Amino acid sequence: MRFSSVLMAVVLVAGCSATPVSEAQPAAGRDAKAGPSPVLATVNGTPITEADVRSAAGLEIARLEEQLYELRKGQVDGLIAKRLLEAEATRRGVTLEAFEQAEIAGKAGTVTEPEIDGFIEANRARIRGDATQLRPQIREFLLEQKTDARRTSVVEGLRAAATIEMRLEPPVPHRAEVDITGAPVRGTATAPVTIIEYSDFHCPFCRRVQPTLNALLEKYPGQVRLVYKHLPLDGLHPQARRVSEAAWCAGKQDKFWGFHDAVYADSGSDASDATLARYAAAANLDAAAFTACLANPETKAAIQRDVDQGEALGLNSTPGFFVNGREVRGAQPIDAFVAIIDEELRGARR
Repeated sequence: MRFSSVLMAVVLVAGCSATPVSEAQPAAGRDAKAGPSPVLATVNGTPITEADVRSAAGLEIARLEEQLYELRKGQVDGLIAKRLLEAEATRRGVTLEAFEQAEIAGKAGTVTEPEIDGFIEANRARIRGDATQLRPQIREFLLEQKTDARRTSVVEGLRAAATIEMRLEPPVPHRAEVDITGAPVRGTATAPVTIIEYSDFHCPFCRRVQPTLNALLEKYPGQVRLVYKHLPLDGLHPQARRVSEAAWCAGKQDKFWGFHDAVYADSGSDASDATLARYAAAANLDAAAFTACLANPETKAAIQRDVDQGEALGLNSTPGFFVNGREVRGAQPIDAFVAIIDEELRGARR
């Protein structure tokens, strides 16, 4: 694997992973408009249909379909770019190689020492080994980024001037059915877009994505609501379940979000009585009721229900999201959420 690929893999890690209304978001998608579901097999005359298979493994199938679509789209986009570049080179009376050297490599710019220093500083915690010895590879990586950016700019300009008809259609999104009865909600209860977050209070990526979620609620007032579901990863964060139980007890006093914010404002991974009491005080909880709730067996059962539901949906990492039932994996940047939210508000890809 090239060093640049290693760097990209490091940068793109975005979740804690463990191999392990009733208000529900409505299931919709491929079978909703496709008419009778195709029969894939029969057992003693009883059919097994496509709908049966998707009911059992819909999320896994949807993930594979999205991967296949992205692979095909990448290839189509690459072929479009190649043909546009070839046509422009021909128009200018030069070879493709000469055109790319002049307009892409020749105009991509150079990598400066301060840029390398800035990259090392921004990624110091993620880079293994002596950063000084890695400077040539880092320079190569940054130059590749600049070259790719220049190529993208050139191709976008050529695409804008060309007539392109894209016939490759994205798959109809799978929409998981998620029971959110009694779950804490932040935002307008009647918002047309619901983001369901499965999270672990001690997962650093769950903490990292909180500003993004808050920004989405600010960007879409009245249009987006956030629902929290517990998915403590016991193997990775053995004390996270107790924090979830404490947060559930805060919810019993209608103060879940205050407790939630106090936990995520703390970078620790402690669930001692003193730490939970500190979170409870920050959320202005009744201390006696909070202590009694923690001792109630129903508290443990409530968290286990969320865990069971998350695992049944095929989740084994955090954070995990469903936007109107459409899966978003990991602590993605805000643009990843915005793209889906805007589609949902337009009623696209139903």
